[in-house]
Amino acid sequence: MKKGTLWRASRIVSPAIAASAMVACTSAANVSAPVTTSLGDGSSGHITFESITPTNTLDFLLHYASARKVAITGDLSMPDNAPRAVPAVIILHGSSGVNPGERMWAQRMNALGYASFVVDSFTGRGIRNTEKDQSQLSMSADIADAYAALRLLATDPRIDKEKIAVMGFSRGGVAALYSSLEPFRQAAIDGNLRFAAHVAFYPSCGIAYSSAHLDGAPVMLLLGGKDNYTPAPACMAYAQTLRAEGAQVTVQTFPDAYHGFDRPTRLHALPLATSARDCHGSYDLDTRTLTMIRDGQTLSGSSAVAESKRCLTRGVMLGGDPQAQQQSPAEVAAFLRAAFDPTPRLSLH
Repeated sequence: MKKGTLWRASRIVSPAIAASAMVACTSAANVSAPVTTSLGDGSSGHITFESITPTNTLDFLLHYASARKVAITGDLSMPDNAPRAVPAVIILHGSSGVNPGERMWAQRMNALGYASFVVDSFTGRGIRNTEKDQSQLSMSADIADAYAALRLLATDPRIDKEKIAVMGFSRGGVAALYSSLEPFRQAAIDGNLRFAAHVAFYPSCGIAYSSAHLDGAPVMLLLGGKDNYTPAPACMAYAQTLRAEGAQVTVQTFPDAYHGFDRPTRLHALPLATSARDCHGSYDLDTRTLTMIRDGQTLSGSSAVAESKRCLTRGVMLGGDPQAQQQSPAEVAAFLRAAFDPTPRLSLH
């Protein structure tokens, strides 16, 4: 296991807000759906499985086993004519919920010979989207869903449990990043089960999570140079910090791309969407403390919590970028191939 200081991104809302958010969660829509606890029978398609809804990050870290249970869903698809025990990619959506973009990436993963599992973190909790109000659901709930999906896919004999990656977009990209932090993994997983790779599309790196312990899996960041929702510069600096600590980090930046650059959508404004682009701080998972920076001053305690709310702004741009749409699938494919089948290094004497 690699160790070092890891600065993690909070996507649209700061860790403090995620930590204080009381979740409006309804599971009534799930009570009649059978919950799948094992895929040993070879089930595919629409699957209901159990996760938790922690009210905040501290709840996740300290009370994972007793946190509120919830039934959520995912769509599992296997590649055609797949041999036994193929790799798999868990796909996490952004603030607008599951949309055709996630389905498109699932098809791409199947074409590469991988199983795909598109997780819906919203519907089972009675949420439509969180663009205007991220406090509807703690970011730690998305991380919990990623690990719940990992545990479930590990029961499938068609899937190689040592080769399960997580890929997320925007809010889901945050979960893809945070799930590489060992404190989260240790709270959610008994034993050595872990992700083989983490792929994060346009996450936010302004307010970061930190831990002295990483899960050791490689990380890929895909960023938009013109993204004013989750700006790239903070993530580029964050990647350098990761590399300095010995992490394997790949960064692909598309200079003219805005947020959502991989989707075939026109460029458009979301005037009420919440962004943390003007926020600067970190949440230490090891000490469970938040610090914020404002005008060169370091804030902690209640002052840090207040700043994490004050710094939020509204109004962002979203839209596809032709270069990113063309190049990002190949970049991701190459990264996953290397992560799933790393070439052994020759020992030189």
